[in-house]
Amino acid sequence: MPRTNKPLKVIAVASGKGGVGKTNVSVNLAVGLARLGREVMLFDADLGLANVDLLLGMRPERTLHDLVTGAVDSLDDVLVQGPDGVKVVPSASGIAAMANLTPAEHAGLIHAFSAYRKPLDVLIVDTAAGLQESVTSFCRAVQETLVVVCDEPASITDAYALIKVLHRDHGLRRFRMVTNMVSGREGAERLMQKLNTVCGNYLPEVVLDLAGYIPMDEHLRKSVQKRAPVVQQYPGSPAGKAFAELARTVDRWPVGGGDHGGVGFFVERMLQSA
Repeated sequence: MPRTNKPLKVIAVASGKGGVGKTNVSVNLAVGLARLGREVMLFDADLGLANVDLLLGMRPERTLHDLVTGAVDSLDDVLVQGPDGVKVVPSASGIAAMANLTPAEHAGLIHAFSAYRKPLDVLIVDTAAGLQESVTSFCRAVQETLVVVCDEPASITDAYALIKVLHRDHGLRRFRMVTNMVSGREGAERLMQKLNTVCGNYLPEVVLDLAGYIPMDEHLRKSVQKRAPVVQQYPGSPAGKAFAELARTVDRWPVGGGDHGGVGFFVERMLQSA
């Protein structure tokens, strides 16, 4: 019997700006969790500028655009099998209309997710970069928001801006952080200290938790060139080990109460936040 009412762990991966490795974190986290035996769905929610399929070397015949326009009937029609069994929901790249869905199209998208009934443990939502409405809607709908940040002024400033908007306008208080392209544990902790200092001064109710850090690693660049996740292509590399550790950390996070059952809960939250 499908586990339709099993509590589902839903995580949004966000960043203040582009170019910080957000989608790479989403992809490798999804594959890392699948390698732990979890049923994982990876939703490319960067509507209009999708690139999850590019990082995985996929050429999907159907995308969310086909679902929104009615060319296909269900989410199953666009799902693509990814590495280690990850179920990938590809979005459309270069179609401006996907970034500005009408209320009816948005409702149709939500309905498609709500109708999905197959076993699922984790849903990872790879959001767009920036502060557009779709990003805040997804972050409000999930249980955990994972913010990817690098140790550079623009990334820190924009990550803080994202946290500020989600806290002041939408009431989010706790954020899980992934420091990317750092020198190591000490570099990750220095970056977290910078963020905690800023938030402590201006957003005292906000709590930032370091979920994990990804070190600078040439293997990561090589895996991107090969269009394969580093956790699969080079599992013994520093980056591969770091993503595997991040997956183990995320796997230990509690799912929540009994009202967090299935994709239906996620889409209900989407309806409320849209």
